[in-house]
Amino acid sequence: MTDFDPRALRNAFGTFLTGVTVVTTHDGIGQPIGFTANSFSSVSLDPPLVSVCLANTSGNFNTFSKTAGFAINILAEDQIELSNTFARPAEDRFAGVSWQAGPNGAPILAGVSAWFDCTVFKTVEAGDHLILIGRVEAFDHSIAPGLGYVRGAYVTPAAEARALSRRSGIVISALIEREGLILLQDDGSGGLTIPATKDLSNGADTALAQLIRECGVTAEPGFIYSVYQDKLRQQHISFLCQAEGGTPTKGVFTQITDSTLMDVADPAICTMLERFAQESRMGNFGVYYGDETSGRVKPLVRGN
Repeated sequence: MTDFDPRALRNAFGTFLTGVTVVTTHDGIGQPIGFTANSFSSVSLDPPLVSVCLANTSGNFNTFSKTAGFAINILAEDQIELSNTFARPAEDRFAGVSWQAGPNGAPILAGVSAWFDCTVFKTVEAGDHLILIGRVEAFDHSIAPGLGYVRGAYVTPAAEARALSRRSGIVISALIEREGLILLQDDGSGGLTIPATKDLSNGADTALAQLIRECGVTAEPGFIYSVYQDKLRQQHISFLCQAEGGTPTKGVFTQITDSTLMDVADPAICTMLERFAQESRMGNFGVYYGDETSGRVKPLVRGN
């Protein structure tokens, strides 16, 4: 045993920003059960493996420690109440919850950002928790931004946008992505740019939603991807937004190549798009801030 203060250690762990999931399976009589967890992680692509941790003191421990399969439901930003439902003690957490059986049989919740239906690959006893490692048998995902959690509080893209709406002198832009392509528009001078607006009169979240509508695409406002200043010291905040299929009414989805970047007149946007192209190849995204006048971007948060 160590002499760490458990509360202090828990608080330190809590500084790590995570997503929020609901882990589900069926009990011995076929009834759906589940619990909220932020201890989810992808483990391997080949074979496709994911993991989640379950406390030994959980009322679900006996069932999950013996189950042959389970599902990971990654909650969308508007599913805070669903997270709370599966985190509280209750006789039937599924009462009033919309769900269906996944291809491998585990309960899949409606409206989630993504789900993974798994068979149990391995279980590992680790201190006061059991690590469930699942082999992904089926999965799906949507464009809905995921729900975040840090320091005991939920984090959502909408909350970020609302916080920004209280500031002035901001330019909001949308980095709208679909299958690795970015929506680019004519900048009015023969070059290319991304959708942007200075009109935050109704808030940054409204401005971002309006930008997306004007492009004629179906996309969800996402998380902040880049924050930078131009030569005039004007602050730009760009949101990465995932788009569904269809043809935009304004702009074209374009692969970011060297020749494409040559048509982007704004050096800061060019730098951001170049970084996006690099990270798309590496599968590595994060939040950056930068200064266009220095020609550099600096990492704040990186994720795999």
